[in-house]
Amino acid sequence: MGIRAGRPHWSPHNPARDQCGVTAMVLNDLLGGELIRGVVRVDGVQTDFHWWNRLGEGIEIDLTREQFAPEEIVSDGEVVPRPPHFTRLREEYALLRSRVLARLARPAA
Repeated sequence: MGIRAGRPHWSPHNPARDQCGVTAMVLNDLLGGELIRGVVRVDGVQTDFHWWNRLGEGIEIDLTREQFAPEEIVSDGEVVPRPPHFTRLREEYALLRSRVLARLARPAA
């Protein structure tokens, strides 16, 4: 089961769907940098936000970009401050962070 399986758009066939916020926060924990938030639009109407990371020298990393269908257009985005507290995403963030840290702690095979 996915971390956000309770989200209406998440599915095992699209595991990146609805994971961008928590994924960007965990990557920010590990590598620092800036958080970027763009607007997702379909036919010009805003449907959501999308989060990703910008590291030093302007290198952008977006680990969940593949979640979007061709008709979903993501704006260039802007730097946003890291939210000081999590409410809606707290449990999902904690679970993903613990899984990533555990995986990083394992010796290479």
